[in-house]
Amino acid sequence: MADQSGRVGGRAYIGSFTSNGGRGVLAATVDPHSGALTVTGACDEVADPSYLAVAPGGGLLYAVSETERGAVAALVLDGPAPRLLGRPAPVRGESPTHLALAHGHVLTANYGSGSVSALPIDGGGRPGPAIHVVQHQGGGPDEERQAGPHAHQVTADPAGRWVLSVDLGTDSVRITVLDPVTGRFTPHGETALRPGTGPRHLAFHPAGGHAYVVGELKPTLTVCRWDGEAGLLVPVGETPLLPEDGSATGFPSEIAIAPDGRFAWVAVRGDDSVSVLALDESGEKPELRATVDCGGVWPRDLVLHPSGKWLYAAHEHSGDVTWFALDPETGTPVRAGSIEAPAASCVVFA
Repeated sequence: MADQSGRVGGRAYIGSFTSNGGRGVLAATVDPHSGALTVTGACDEVADPSYLAVAPGGGLLYAVSETERGAVAALVLDGPAPRLLGRPAPVRGESPTHLALAHGHVLTANYGSGSVSALPIDGGGRPGPAIHVVQHQGGGPDEERQAGPHAHQVTADPAGRWVLSVDLGTDSVRITVLDPVTGRFTPHGETALRPGTGPRHLAFHPAGGHAYVVGELKPTLTVCRWDGEAGLLVPVGETPLLPEDGSATGFPSEIAIAPDGRFAWVAVRGDDSVSVLALDESGEKPELRATVDCGGVWPRDLVLHPSGKWLYAAHEHSGDVTWFALDPETGTPVRAGSIEAPAASCVVFA
């Protein structure tokens, strides 16, 4: 969406934990000149809508309900506040933390049960109950966090041919094929990462040949080559996300990558910082350039505005969303403002 000057603004939607005082899904306008957010309304009819995804065309929004029973809700985006479309559909998994849209289905990563679900979307945009659930198996060396599988993210590759699921509990990324007619997953492969890193989320380089996996249990970024023809993910190196002198500890949450592929930013909870990484032309040797204050406490999400000009951090514990202007030469985020958003967990744009 653009204003009369042609600058991109649009709207933002913020997920939050209603069980911790959040307002559900908040809607906000985005100032096209400054990136500033202004809240226009909220929908609190979905319990703990911790992660969101906007449907193609921008008319609908899907939200996971990160509860023990787990569900997906659809919301209509035709006014100052989102409104619920039908009843939330069960995912047949526990505590879904992430969702993605692929081939006419909503896919969820169910952290509590360590599984991935596929839910069909009907002609009106409503999700139906999960029609296929893939149960992960395995664990890792961290006895407290990795006693079993914990699927934390599910996403399609850039070409939409493969579905990748990142599992914190098993230190691995699974690759599957989703049948667009039946909604069933067919296993294709599994990539093992260094034991104990606790992979949480991955993002693809804009050129498509590499993926970067954020480790939650060890503050590292694992660089992988991605072969989209063969559906093959191969780790080739790691980069620390905090200074190696041991002066800081933290639990990385999310990564954002510049559209031109020159920089990447990772939010780190605990240290409450944003790590700034420069990417070389090959994409295989990220370099930690700086860490800057994230502007709040416990940044659960970090997202780049579609214009590439502003970076937004959703702070779960301090209850706000902070935005930063990005230096085009160094990639350094410069704090520009914030809004109150209790128990904020996610930001998306439409």
